[in-house]
Amino acid sequence: MRIAVISRMFRRSAGGAESYAVALVQEQAQRHEVHVFAQETDEPVPGVHYHRVICLGQKPRWVNQLVFAWATWRQTRAGFDVVHSHENTWHGQVQTIHVRPVRYNQFHGRRWLALQWRRLQVALSPRLLTYLWLEGSRFLYQPGRAVVATSDNLLRECLHSYPYAQALLTVVPPGTFLPPAAESKARWREGLDLPLESTLLLMVANDPARKGLDALLQALTRLPADVQLMVAGNTDQHARYRALTQKLGLSERVRFLGPVKDLSAVYRSADVLVHPTLEDSFAMVVLEAMAHRLPVVVSGPAHCGISSHLRDGMDALMVHNPQDAAELAQAIEKVLASTDLQQQLTANGLSFATRHSWQEASLQYERLYQQAREMA
Repeated sequence: MRIAVISRMFRRSAGGAESYAVALVQEQAQRHEVHVFAQETDEPVPGVHYHRVICLGQKPRWVNQLVFAWATWRQTRAGFDVVHSHENTWHGQVQTIHVRPVRYNQFHGRRWLALQWRRLQVALSPRLLTYLWLEGSRFLYQPGRAVVATSDNLLRECLHSYPYAQALLTVVPPGTFLPPAAESKARWREGLDLPLESTLLLMVANDPARKGLDALLQALTRLPADVQLMVAGNTDQHARYRALTQKLGLSERVRFLGPVKDLSAVYRSADVLVHPTLEDSFAMVVLEAMAHRLPVVVSGPAHCGISSHLRDGMDALMVHNPQDAAELAQAIEKVLASTDLQQQLTANGLSFATRHSWQEASLQYERLYQQAREMA
Protein backbone atom coordinates (compact mmCIF):
# COMPACT_ATOMS: atom_id res chain seq x y z
CA MET A 1 0.00 0.00 0.00
CA ARG A 2 0.91 3.66 -0.38
CA ILE A 3 0.57 5.11 3.12
CA ALA A 4 0.68 8.74 4.28
CA VAL A 5 1.70 9.21 7.92
CA ILE A 6 1.05 12.56 9.61
CA SER A 7 3.25 13.33 12.62
CA ARG A 8 4.27 16.91 13.34
CA MET A 9 7.57 15.96 15.07
CA PHE A 10 8.72 12.68 13.56
CA ARG A 11 11.69 11.72 15.69
CA ARG A 12 12.14 9.31 18.58
CA SER A 13 13.51 11.87 21.02
CA ALA A 14 10.41 14.06 20.77
CA GLY A 15 8.33 11.87 23.12
CA GLY A 16 6.27 8.71 23.50
CA ALA A 17 3.69 9.53 20.81
CA GLU A 18 6.43 10.37 18.35
CA SER A 19 8.39 7.20 19.20
CA TYR A 20 5.19 5.22 18.62
CA ALA A 21 4.81 6.74 15.14
CA VAL A 22 8.47 6.14 14.26
CA ALA A 23 8.41 2.50 15.39
CA LEU A 24 5.27 1.77 13.36
CA VAL A 25 6.75 3.33 10.25
CA GLN A 26 9.92 1.32 10.76
CA GLU A 27 7.86 -1.87 10.59
CA GLN A 28 5.56 -0.73 7.77
CA ALA A 29 8.37 0.52 5.55
CA GLN A 30 9.54 -3.08 5.14
CA ARG A 31 6.36 -3.95 3.21
CA HIS A 32 4.78 -0.71 2.00
CA GLU A 33 5.57 2.65 0.43
CA VAL A 34 5.43 5.07 3.34
CA HIS A 35 5.36 8.87 3.10
CA VAL A 36 5.86 10.90 6.29
CA PHE A 37 4.54 14.47 6.54
CA ALA A 38 6.22 16.41 9.36
CA GLN A 39 7.39 19.87 10.38
CA GLU A 40 10.39 18.46 12.24
CA THR A 41 12.21 15.20 11.60
CA ASP A 42 15.69 13.75 11.77
CA GLU A 43 14.54 11.15 9.19
CA PRO A 44 15.01 8.20 11.55
CA VAL A 45 13.74 5.46 9.20
CA PRO A 46 15.67 4.72 5.98
CA GLY A 47 13.70 4.12 2.80
CA VAL A 48 10.83 6.41 3.77
CA HIS A 49 9.72 9.42 1.71
CA TYR A 50 9.85 12.56 3.87
CA HIS A 51 7.79 15.66 3.13
CA ARG A 52 8.43 18.90 4.99
CA VAL A 53 5.25 20.68 6.09
CA ILE A 54 5.02 24.46 6.32
CA CYS A 55 5.61 26.00 9.75
CA LEU A 56 4.88 29.69 10.33
CA GLY A 57 6.24 29.46 13.88
CA GLN A 58 5.86 27.07 16.79
CA LYS A 59 3.90 29.58 18.87
CA PRO A 60 1.10 30.07 19.39
CA ARG A 61 0.85 26.28 19.29
CA TRP A 62 -2.85 26.22 18.44
CA VAL A 63 -2.31 28.35 15.34
CA ASN A 64 0.58 26.12 14.25
CA GLN A 65 -1.59 23.03 14.81
CA LEU A 66 -4.32 24.51 12.61
CA VAL A 67 -1.83 25.44 9.87
CA PHE A 68 -0.31 21.95 10.08
CA ALA A 69 -3.73 20.29 9.76
CA TRP A 70 -4.63 22.42 6.74
CA ALA A 71 -1.26 21.90 5.02
CA THR A 72 -1.25 18.11 5.47
CA TRP A 73 -4.86 17.94 4.23
CA ARG A 74 -3.74 19.71 1.05
CA GLN A 75 -0.76 17.41 0.61
CA THR A 76 -2.55 14.09 1.22
CA ARG A 77 -5.93 14.59 -0.45
CA ALA A 78 -5.07 12.20 -3.29
CA GLY A 79 -2.57 9.54 -4.26
CA PHE A 80 -2.63 7.40 -1.09
CA ASP A 81 -4.39 4.18 -0.17
CA VAL A 82 -4.68 5.34 3.42
CA VAL A 83 -3.84 8.42 5.50
CA HIS A 84 -2.82 7.74 9.09
CA SER A 85 -2.79 10.74 11.43
CA HIS A 86 -1.08 10.89 14.81
CA GLU A 87 -2.13 14.54 15.16
CA ASN A 88 -5.24 16.64 15.72
CA THR A 89 -6.45 16.77 12.10
CA TRP A 90 -9.87 16.42 10.52
CA HIS A 91 -8.57 14.17 7.75
CA GLY A 92 -7.16 10.66 7.84
CA GLN A 93 -9.00 7.33 7.72
CA VAL A 94 -6.95 6.08 10.69
CA GLN A 95 -6.61 8.39 13.68
CA THR A 96 -4.35 7.43 16.59
CA ILE A 97 -5.11 9.11 19.92
CA HIS A 98 -2.05 9.30 22.15
CA VAL A 99 -3.14 11.61 24.96
CA ARG A 100 -6.17 12.27 27.12
CA PRO A 101 -8.83 14.13 25.09
CA VAL A 102 -9.02 17.89 25.54
CA ARG A 103 -12.78 17.53 26.11
CA TYR A 104 -12.12 15.10 28.98
CA ASN A 105 -9.58 17.43 30.57
CA GLN A 106 -11.86 20.43 30.32
CA PHE A 107 -15.20 18.99 31.42
CA HIS A 108 -14.88 15.62 33.16
CA GLY A 109 -15.73 15.49 36.87
CA ARG A 110 -16.88 19.12 37.20
CA ARG A 111 -20.05 19.89 39.14
CA TRP A 112 -22.82 21.94 37.57
CA LEU A 113 -21.63 25.46 38.44
CA ALA A 114 -17.98 24.67 37.72
CA LEU A 115 -19.02 23.03 34.46
CA GLN A 116 -20.93 26.11 33.29
CA TRP A 117 -17.99 28.34 34.18
CA ARG A 118 -15.64 26.05 32.26
CA ARG A 119 -17.94 26.12 29.24
CA LEU A 120 -17.90 29.91 29.29
CA GLN A 121 -14.09 29.93 29.50
CA VAL A 122 -13.86 27.56 26.55
CA ALA A 123 -16.34 29.63 24.51
CA LEU A 124 -14.14 32.70 25.00
CA SER A 125 -10.87 30.94 24.13
CA PRO A 126 -9.90 30.65 20.42
CA ARG A 127 -7.15 28.26 21.50
CA LEU A 128 -9.46 25.79 23.27
CA LEU A 129 -12.17 26.10 20.61
CA THR A 130 -9.61 25.21 17.93
CA TYR A 131 -8.29 22.22 19.84
CA LEU A 132 -11.83 20.96 20.57
CA TRP A 133 -12.93 21.40 16.96
CA LEU A 134 -9.89 19.56 15.60
CA GLU A 135 -10.24 16.81 18.19
CA GLY A 136 -13.98 16.37 17.62
CA SER A 137 -13.37 16.07 13.88
CA ARG A 138 -11.22 13.01 14.50
CA PHE A 139 -14.13 11.15 16.08
CA LEU A 140 -16.68 11.85 13.32
CA TYR A 141 -17.87 8.93 11.23
CA GLN A 142 -16.36 8.50 7.77
CA PRO A 143 -16.44 5.34 5.64
CA GLY A 144 -13.54 3.15 6.74
CA ARG A 145 -12.44 5.45 9.56
CA ALA A 146 -10.88 3.88 12.67
CA VAL A 147 -9.96 5.76 15.84
CA VAL A 148 -7.18 4.01 17.75
CA ALA A 149 -6.46 4.57 21.44
CA THR A 150 -3.07 3.45 22.71
CA SER A 151 -4.40 1.99 25.98
CA ASP A 152 -7.59 0.72 27.60
CA ASN A 153 -7.60 3.68 29.99
CA LEU A 154 -7.42 6.10 27.08
CA LEU A 155 -10.19 4.24 25.27
CA ARG A 156 -12.48 4.75 28.26
CA GLU A 157 -11.67 8.47 28.34
CA CYS A 158 -12.37 8.76 24.62
CA LEU A 159 -15.71 6.97 25.03
CA HIS A 160 -16.66 9.25 27.90
CA SER A 161 -15.86 12.31 25.78
CA TYR A 162 -17.24 11.08 22.43
CA PRO A 163 -19.72 8.26 23.11
CA TYR A 164 -21.14 8.43 19.57
CA ALA A 165 -17.76 7.22 18.24
CA GLN A 166 -17.91 3.84 20.01
CA ALA A 167 -18.15 1.88 16.74
CA LEU A 168 -14.98 3.55 15.45
CA LEU A 169 -12.81 2.97 18.51
CA THR A 170 -10.25 0.24 19.03
CA VAL A 171 -7.02 -0.22 21.02
CA VAL A 172 -3.53 -0.85 19.66
CA PRO A 173 -1.04 -0.55 22.53
CA PRO A 174 2.61 0.26 21.89
CA GLY A 175 5.09 -2.49 21.17
CA THR A 176 8.80 -2.76 21.71
CA PHE A 177 11.92 -4.15 20.08
CA LEU A 178 13.77 -6.75 22.14
CA PRO A 179 17.50 -5.99 22.29
CA PRO A 180 20.05 -8.73 22.92
CA ALA A 181 21.11 -9.34 26.49
CA ALA A 182 23.44 -6.59 27.69
CA GLU A 183 27.06 -6.98 28.57
CA SER A 184 28.46 -5.50 31.78
CA LYS A 185 26.99 -2.11 32.68
CA ALA A 186 30.52 -0.69 33.01
CA ARG A 187 31.04 -0.37 29.26
CA TRP A 188 27.81 1.55 28.76
CA ARG A 189 28.43 3.80 31.77
CA GLU A 190 31.90 4.67 30.56
CA GLY A 191 30.43 5.74 27.21
CA LEU A 192 28.06 8.13 28.99
CA ASP A 193 30.61 9.27 31.59
CA LEU A 194 28.53 7.82 34.42
CA PRO A 195 29.83 6.52 37.77
CA LEU A 196 30.81 2.87 37.57
CA GLU A 197 30.07 1.81 41.14
CA SER A 198 26.97 3.77 42.13
CA THR A 199 23.42 2.47 41.98
CA LEU A 200 21.79 4.34 39.11
CA LEU A 201 18.08 5.12 38.93
CA LEU A 202 16.69 6.25 35.57
CA MET A 203 13.87 8.60 34.63
CA VAL A 204 13.03 9.22 30.96
CA ALA A 205 10.82 12.27 30.46
CA ASN A 206 10.38 15.22 28.13
CA ASP A 207 7.97 16.68 30.71
CA PRO A 208 9.60 15.77 34.05
CA ALA A 209 7.07 17.77 36.09
CA ARG A 210 4.21 15.61 34.76
CA LYS A 211 6.31 12.45 35.08
CA GLY A 212 6.88 13.02 38.80
CA LEU A 213 10.44 14.33 39.09
CA ASP A 214 9.59 16.59 42.04
CA ALA A 215 8.59 13.63 44.20
CA LEU A 216 11.47 11.53 42.89
CA LEU A 217 14.03 14.15 43.94
CA GLN A 218 12.43 14.32 47.38
CA ALA A 219 12.55 10.51 47.54
CA LEU A 220 16.23 10.55 46.57
CA THR A 221 17.04 12.56 49.71
CA ARG A 222 15.72 9.58 51.73
CA LEU A 223 17.91 7.03 49.91
CA PRO A 224 21.56 6.13 50.59
CA ALA A 225 24.17 8.53 49.24
CA ASP A 226 25.47 6.00 46.69
CA VAL A 227 22.08 5.95 44.92
CA GLN A 228 22.16 8.39 42.02
CA LEU A 229 19.64 9.46 39.39
CA MET A 230 19.98 10.16 35.68
CA VAL A 231 17.24 12.03 33.83
CA ALA A 232 17.04 11.63 30.06
CA GLY A 233 14.82 13.75 27.84
CA ASN A 234 14.51 16.92 25.83
CA THR A 235 13.00 19.60 28.03
CA ASP A 236 13.21 23.26 28.96
CA GLN A 237 12.55 22.40 32.61
CA HIS A 238 16.07 21.29 33.48
CA ALA A 239 17.19 24.73 34.70
CA ARG A 240 14.46 24.72 37.34
CA TYR A 241 15.30 21.18 38.39
CA ARG A 242 19.03 21.89 38.57
CA ALA A 243 18.19 24.67 41.00
CA LEU A 244 15.98 22.29 42.98
CA THR A 245 18.69 19.61 43.15
CA GLN A 246 21.13 22.20 44.47
CA LYS A 247 18.60 23.31 47.09
CA LEU A 248 18.08 19.69 48.19
CA GLY A 249 21.82 18.99 48.29
CA LEU A 250 21.60 16.54 45.37
CA SER A 251 23.79 18.30 42.80
CA GLU A 252 26.38 15.49 42.85
CA ARG A 253 23.76 12.74 42.70
CA VAL A 254 21.59 13.84 39.75
CA ARG A 255 22.68 13.95 36.13
CA PHE A 256 20.59 15.54 33.38
CA LEU A 257 21.48 13.80 30.13
CA GLY A 258 19.29 15.95 27.87
CA PRO A 259 17.86 14.56 24.62
CA VAL A 260 19.15 11.09 23.80
CA LYS A 261 18.61 9.83 20.25
CA ASP A 262 19.16 6.17 21.15
CA LEU A 263 18.07 5.34 24.68
CA SER A 264 19.40 1.80 24.57
CA ALA A 265 22.75 2.75 26.12
CA VAL A 266 20.94 4.66 28.89
CA TYR A 267 18.70 1.69 29.72
CA ARG A 268 21.74 -0.61 29.75
CA SER A 269 23.54 1.73 32.18
CA ALA A 270 20.71 1.85 34.73
CA ASP A 271 19.81 -0.40 37.65
CA VAL A 272 16.14 0.57 38.06
CA LEU A 273 13.66 2.58 35.99
CA VAL A 274 11.52 4.88 38.14
CA HIS A 275 8.40 6.29 36.49
CA PRO A 276 6.19 8.02 39.09
CA THR A 277 4.06 9.68 36.43
CA LEU A 278 1.06 11.79 37.34
CA GLU A 279 -0.62 11.02 34.03
CA ASP A 280 0.33 8.67 31.19
CA SER A 281 -1.97 7.13 28.61
CA PHE A 282 0.34 4.11 28.38
CA ALA A 283 4.04 4.84 29.17
CA MET A 284 6.17 3.32 26.44
CA VAL A 285 9.28 3.97 28.53
CA VAL A 286 8.15 1.27 31.00
CA LEU A 287 7.77 -1.29 28.22
CA GLU A 288 11.16 -0.35 26.74
CA ALA A 289 12.84 -0.64 30.14
CA MET A 290 11.35 -4.09 30.65
CA ALA A 291 12.64 -5.13 27.21
CA HIS A 292 16.09 -4.00 28.38
CA ARG A 293 15.76 -6.22 31.47
CA LEU A 294 15.32 -3.44 34.01
CA PRO A 295 13.17 -3.74 37.15
CA VAL A 296 10.56 -0.98 37.21
CA VAL A 297 8.92 1.21 39.86
CA VAL A 298 5.86 2.87 38.33
CA SER A 299 2.64 4.70 39.24
CA GLY A 300 -0.47 2.57 39.63
CA PRO A 301 -3.35 2.22 37.12
CA ALA A 302 -5.05 5.44 38.24
CA HIS A 303 -2.11 7.40 36.82
CA CYS A 304 -0.45 5.14 34.24
CA GLY A 305 -2.11 3.12 31.46
CA ILE A 306 0.39 0.28 31.27
CA SER A 307 -0.04 -0.46 34.97
CA SER A 308 -3.56 -1.78 34.38
CA HIS A 309 -1.89 -4.64 32.49
CA LEU A 310 0.80 -5.33 35.11
CA ARG A 311 0.79 -7.32 38.35
CA ASP A 312 1.94 -5.26 41.30
CA GLY A 313 4.94 -6.88 42.96
CA MET A 314 5.28 -9.41 40.14
CA ASP A 315 5.85 -7.49 36.88
CA ALA A 316 6.60 -4.11 38.45
CA LEU A 317 6.42 -2.39 41.81
CA MET A 318 3.65 0.21 41.88
CA VAL A 319 3.16 3.37 43.90
CA HIS A 320 -0.43 4.42 44.46
CA ASN A 321 0.34 8.08 45.15
CA PRO A 322 3.24 9.19 42.91
CA GLN A 323 3.39 12.54 44.71
CA ASP A 324 4.16 10.84 48.04
CA ALA A 325 7.96 10.94 48.29
CA ALA A 326 7.98 8.61 51.29
CA GLU A 327 5.97 5.91 49.48
CA LEU A 328 8.16 6.29 46.40
CA ALA A 329 11.40 6.04 48.42
CA GLN A 330 10.07 2.95 50.19
CA ALA A 331 9.27 1.25 46.88
CA ILE A 332 12.72 2.02 45.47
CA GLU A 333 14.42 0.80 48.66
CA LYS A 334 12.41 -2.42 48.50
CA VAL A 335 13.70 -3.15 45.00
CA LEU A 336 17.30 -2.21 45.78
CA ALA A 337 17.36 -4.28 48.97
CA SER A 338 16.28 -7.58 47.41
CA THR A 339 18.19 -9.36 44.66
CA ASP A 340 15.38 -11.92 44.46
CA LEU A 341 12.80 -9.19 43.86
CA GLN A 342 15.01 -7.57 41.22
CA GLN A 343 15.35 -10.88 39.40
CA GLN A 344 11.62 -11.56 39.61
CA LEU A 345 10.66 -8.13 38.27
CA THR A 346 13.27 -8.39 35.53
CA ALA A 347 12.15 -11.83 34.37
CA ASN A 348 8.42 -11.07 34.48
CA GLY A 349 8.92 -7.67 32.89
CA LEU A 350 10.88 -9.20 30.03
CA SER A 351 8.15 -11.80 29.55
CA PHE A 352 5.55 -9.01 29.40
CA ALA A 353 7.62 -7.04 26.86
CA THR A 354 8.08 -10.14 24.71
CA ARG A 355 4.29 -10.35 24.27
CA HIS A 356 4.13 -6.76 22.98
CA SER A 357 6.02 -6.44 19.71
CA TRP A 358 5.89 -3.63 17.16
CA GLN A 359 5.44 -6.30 14.49
CA GLU A 360 2.11 -7.33 16.03
CA ALA A 361 1.03 -3.69 16.43
CA SER A 362 1.90 -3.04 12.78
CA LEU A 363 -0.18 -6.01 11.64
CA GLN A 364 -3.17 -4.69 13.60
CA TYR A 365 -2.83 -1.35 11.81
CA GLU A 366 -2.51 -3.04 8.44
CA ARG A 367 -5.89 -4.67 8.99
CA LEU A 368 -7.35 -1.22 9.66
CA TYR A 369 -5.63 0.15 6.54
CA GLN A 370 -7.08 -2.65 4.43
CA GLN A 371 -10.55 -1.98 5.83
CA ALA A 372 -10.20 1.73 5.05
CA ARG A 373 -9.04 1.05 1.50
CA GLU A 374 -11.90 -1.35 0.82
CA MET A 375 -14.50 1.16 2.03
CA ALA A 376 -13.03 4.20 0.27
